[in-house]
Amino acid sequence: MYYEELKTFVTLAEVKNFTKTAELLLMSQPSVSLHIKNLEKEFQTKLFLRSPKFLQITPTGEILYDRAKQMITIYEQTKQDILEHHESIKGELKIGASFTIGEYILPSLLIDIQNDYPELDLHVVIGNTEEIVQSVRLYQVDIGLIEGQTNEKEVSVHSFMQDQLFIIASNNHELVKYEEVTMTDLQNQAWVSRELGSGTREYLNHVIRSNGLKVKSLLSISSSQGIKETLINGTGLSLLSQSVIERDVKQGLLSIIKVKNHQFTRTLSYIIAPIMEDKRNVKTFISALNKKWPNKEKDSSSR
Repeated sequence: MYYEELKTFVTLAEVKNFTKTAELLLMSQPSVSLHIKNLEKEFQTKLFLRSPKFLQITPTGEILYDRAKQMITIYEQTKQDILEHHESIKGELKIGASFTIGEYILPSLLIDIQNDYPELDLHVVIGNTEEIVQSVRLYQVDIGLIEGQTNEKEVSVHSFMQDQLFIIASNNHELVKYEEVTMTDLQNQAWVSRELGSGTREYLNHVIRSNGLKVKSLLSISSSQGIKETLINGTGLSLLSQSVIERDVKQGLLSIIKVKNHQFTRTLSYIIAPIMEDKRNVKTFISALNKKWPNKEKDSSSR
């Protein structure tokens, strides 16, 4: 395996500069050039188009870039697995989490794990559901937690808890004065929601479509806190997880609008690439996850 060459190639593809690549990898510029030549000879293709003014990756270089990142991760993961085989739970665990989970649900679990395994270094990456799925697929994280759905075939999906969502608004919204409203009352309303690719946005779109709601306007914000601040200072509606709004409702900053004969629930899941399933630190995390939320649905599916 051309491990060092692949590391050089990935770095060069990202920084697009031979001198900077050499500095980052603590090697000479001729060594960088030699590594790229070795790979081009191995794969019998040109990986970069070069001129004095620019460096551009070729289409075949793009193919190798995606695979190279995966191969490097697999190699490094194998080394770590071997080192950890007869040792205690320590080392590094990279967790990807969608925004609602990462910002409002995951922190309490991380504290539990830190208390139980102080030698385990936890690194959390937060993004929307679509981004976390891709991070798991490319082995950029060891495990992902998502609130949306995925049809990605290279990962397996396992539910771990049910999440309830509520329609919320500022305290002076016209619908807040009613004890409960109907779906008809939600026609032609202004909505504030997460961006496309978010599990929360996906769920709101489902509610709108399945109930035939007409939307007056839709403002997208890639932050739950941004949505809440917008509602507090405006007149729109939003559909957010109980974990996101609980503190704001208790403090009287936002109000829940109850909808007659309707509850909004969804399944939160962890996703994992097959190669990561036997990793000791991942198993430890999944065990802690199931201990924290033991009443999860038992169904799991591989996609």
